[in-house]
Amino acid sequence: MEEKKCCCAKTTSRSEEQKKKLLNRLKRIEGQVRGLQTMIENDAYCNDILIQSSAVSAAMNGFNRELLAAHIHSCVVRDIRDGKDEVVDELIATIQKLMK
Repeated sequence: MEEKKCCCAKTTSRSEEQKKKLLNRLKRIEGQVRGLQTMIENDAYCNDILIQSSAVSAAMNGFNRELLAAHIHSCVVRDIRDGKDEVVDELIATIQKLMK
């Protein structure tokens, strides 16, 4: 069996249900982005493209909120309980990036 490689130094174990939920959201967003590409290819009206683009942004924000909540409830809580208070600084930096 081939081992999966991750692009990140840290990893997080997720339940199959949580993985499925997050992946389904991303697949819907991927479909929305493909729709944007098709709209550009078909010379759709700018305003219609902007509205669809706004929907993609809203969907990504929803994905980020869900993943952030899961991160706080699992990784952050675990690390604080283990005395790894630096996770708070990491969380603050992440939230600041999300709020740009």
